[in-house]
Amino acid sequence: MKIALIATEKLPVPAIRGGAIQIYIEAVAPIMAKRHEVTVYSIQDPKLPHKENVQGVQYVRFESENFLDGIIQHMKEERHDVVHVCNRPHWINILHDKVPGPKYILSVHNEMFADGKIESEDGERCISTVSRIVTVSDFIGRTITERFPSADGKVKTVYSGVDLDSYHPKWTSEGRKIRNRMRESLGIEGKNVILFVGRLSKVKGPHILIQSLPEIIKQHPDTYLVFVGSKWFGEDFVNNYVKYLYRLGTLHMDNVKFIKFVEPSDIPNYYSMADVFVCCSQWREPLARVHYEAMAAGLPIITTNRGGNKEVIQTGGNGYAIDNFDDPFEYSKHINKLLDSRSLCEKIGKKGRSIAEESFGFERVARQLQQVYENA
Repeated sequence: MKIALIATEKLPVPAIRGGAIQIYIEAVAPIMAKRHEVTVYSIQDPKLPHKENVQGVQYVRFESENFLDGIIQHMKEERHDVVHVCNRPHWINILHDKVPGPKYILSVHNEMFADGKIESEDGERCISTVSRIVTVSDFIGRTITERFPSADGKVKTVYSGVDLDSYHPKWTSEGRKIRNRMRESLGIEGKNVILFVGRLSKVKGPHILIQSLPEIIKQHPDTYLVFVGSKWFGEDFVNNYVKYLYRLGTLHMDNVKFIKFVEPSDIPNYYSMADVFVCCSQWREPLARVHYEAMAAGLPIITTNRGGNKEVIQTGGNGYAIDNFDDPFEYSKHINKLLDSRSLCEKIGKKGRSIAEESFGFERVARQLQQVYENA
């Protein structure tokens, strides 16, 4: 098959500036290219050529302002069998009108079919046009079918995944080396490290995690909260909310570190140095990919029962999902429970790694997507 994977107009592929969708495409494209002819369309970036072939994948990049027009022109020349559009349902009708013929697959990574995101008429037409709709969680699937029952037979959940070889749990020899090196470079040897990875945004809840710190250090004074991330992908711009976080952090200068933006290729190292991972999302998270990363790194997970997050959590198995997601005490209670018992931490972390190996490698994602294409 000739397959086209279309990223959004926000970030480039490969994911040199981050982005869950971009990581997803970058990972599955070369796997599928072993059997199929694969083209990836994304926006241009100063660090990337406009066209290149890497690992059998053809990358074609256009300016964000003319992104869709560029794709349409190129697709008319290529004649793909399958066109997989990521997270842009309103592009489906435009592309189908201009380039009829391929099977159109839509993957939905956010609540893109919500009222206010897409008009009812446009949503119905998109659903009638696509062969299949792939969602990153059952939760996202429900947000589509509850508003558009006509989509029910076309929606399928395909959970995302992680590059297992890039993540090294602390009980492995490579993990120990990375852990020691990273902790030494940050001056936190011998500390308990609680890790947050993601955008510094109010909906992600990092302020709640900082507010939980006083109860944590009462029992475990040698604890550090390490925040890896910035306001937006690939940037270290500081807005009022980030300034507020920094002010909160200064109240606990011996227990909080902000790392800012980290190159995606370096992020696994931060997981290796940590003891516990926390996703404190306050919004209805589709299903944050940090859960897969934390599992791959062998970290126990504390997350919120928001959106699709809980779908990959086995309570007490690989972590805990908090119902009272806006209560700092709930985080401190669970974090202290894990820090009280090294054996519990390790047991839960190893279970997470086992689940990741069994269910959340990118090979499985690519295989399921190919099955969707073939059966569409």
